[in-house]
Amino acid sequence: MSPHNQSTPARLTAPATEKLPRLILLLLVLTYIVPGLVGRDPWKIDDVVGLATMLTPLRQGGISWLIPHVGPMALAQDGPLVMWTGAGLIHFFGHGLGDVIASRITNLLWFGMTLISVWYGTYLLGRRNEAQPLALPFGGEPTVKDYGRLLADVAVLMLVATVGILLRLHETSFVPAVIAFQSLAFCALARMLDKPKLGALMLSLAMAGAFLTRALPGLLPVLLASLIAFSPRSALWISRKWLIASVLLALCCIAAWLIPAYRAAPEWLSEWLHWNSLYFGLPDAYIALRPLRDLPWFLWPVWPLAALALWQWRRWITAPHIWIPLALTLGMLLMLPITAETGEPEFVLFVVPLSVLAAFALPTMRRAVINTLDWFALMCFSVAITCVWVGWFALHFGVPHQIQLNIQRLTQGFAPHIVWWTIIVSALFTLLWIVLVYWRLRLRPSMLWRGGMLCASGITITWALLALLWMPAVDYVRSYRPMSSQIHQVLAKLPTMNGQLACSRSQGLSLGARASLYVFDGISFSYDSNCPYVLQQTTQEQLEQGLAGYSDGASVLWEGSRGADRYDRYRLLRVQTK
Repeated sequence: MSPHNQSTPARLTAPATEKLPRLILLLLVLTYIVPGLVGRDPWKIDDVVGLATMLTPLRQGGISWLIPHVGPMALAQDGPLVMWTGAGLIHFFGHGLGDVIASRITNLLWFGMTLISVWYGTYLLGRRNEAQPLALPFGGEPTVKDYGRLLADVAVLMLVATVGILLRLHETSFVPAVIAFQSLAFCALARMLDKPKLGALMLSLAMAGAFLTRALPGLLPVLLASLIAFSPRSALWISRKWLIASVLLALCCIAAWLIPAYRAAPEWLSEWLHWNSLYFGLPDAYIALRPLRDLPWFLWPVWPLAALALWQWRRWITAPHIWIPLALTLGMLLMLPITAETGEPEFVLFVVPLSVLAAFALPTMRRAVINTLDWFALMCFSVAITCVWVGWFALHFGVPHQIQLNIQRLTQGFAPHIVWWTIIVSALFTLLWIVLVYWRLRLRPSMLWRGGMLCASGITITWALLALLWMPAVDYVRSYRPMSSQIHQVLAKLPTMNGQLACSRSQGLSLGARASLYVFDGISFSYDSNCPYVLQQTTQEQLEQGLAGYSDGASVLWEGSRGADRYDRYRLLRVQTK
């Protein structure tokens, strides 16, 4: 007898599938995503670079609408989709909301796309016969619809509860979009089981979107996962012709951008292909071992539950509800050995499939194990919320003193100030957590989603408290806005021939700093060797040792740093030209 026809390891009663109110789930995900999108500047590297590529076509027009630019500098990496989406939203909403807030509407779109795809894909898989729990001797098992909805809710809760993606989902970068298109690919594969034409269309959009977001590093994990999902032993094998159709349609969408890009800027496309090729390669030993060190905390708490799901459902490994998320996981695992340098942009692609697998683990777990998940959430996030408040008291009132000294060293120059409405809202969030703790300990609910709800609520409330109480200090440390304003003021006072901002070149300037100066004050850099002004990025150590360069015939017009940065130093120099 086929394993798929045997009784499954899932054991569940109808009360355990009691519906999670939609309003509570909606409020939870909104509380998760909105804090961190408002009340702060874009931070360096991916966050601010993404915003700079969105602003450049609106300010410069021309070819910057076709290929990403940071000011006049073409950015030969990734794809244009995030740029197009953000530029369009800034165009329509920037006048009312401001450029920064308008650009972050993209985060809401990608996050919404992720949640809908994960929820509906899990719901489709959870309703299949292979996933159903064991029928009880005297009845009382959940209905197919209730069971599918429960699993879908838990998958969303586990995704929100994953520690590693929290900051990344709030960046104006390619990362939220890559997660969204991988989620769409998951939902497409689940949909192809019963509606192959619609699923094939969704899969082609997911592949094309992943490529137009992150080029080959975005496309290949989805493509490899799709090939694995259509293995001969899987339920998708009979629909394999639709996989070919999906790939062909995706290639047509990709060509619709690549061909005009090549005709408009063949040199840029050559550099872009070079960047794609550099992404792949055999990693050094310490880089190859990095996932073993970083993934366990990055994917907490979903990876233990996902591993348990694979063990409990091992006889049903080719059943769609296990095989499809496993295929997405394997697709990313196959990428790790051929990626020259792995990091968080790669790790995020494990979260969606592991969250789905974690959801299918819960119906197979004993009550004692499920209670362990509840207790972990209660203890871990109670401690985290307490630490947020203790640190805030130390920052503003000097108690405990040692913690205050540690914070002052990291935020040197920051002047703490109390905004009372943030304190009131933070207190309400803390009270909400106390209510959740009481609800779990006193009422002892039987719903299976309670552990996922506690984990997701814990990380959401902790994040909201950090955004409310700590955002001014963190923004001071990480924002380039004050430094950019100082440089702009100096450049504006320098003599020019055309009355515009004085030209400036760059020396050693990082991409994050370059993008920040362009975003905040429209400062772009010339490639003209006759320009007498140079903005140099160096370090405090190099300055002290006299190794910063431009020591002969150069005068320092301005020198400074970003916030409490203790390492990097920036100098605006007047140099001799030919």
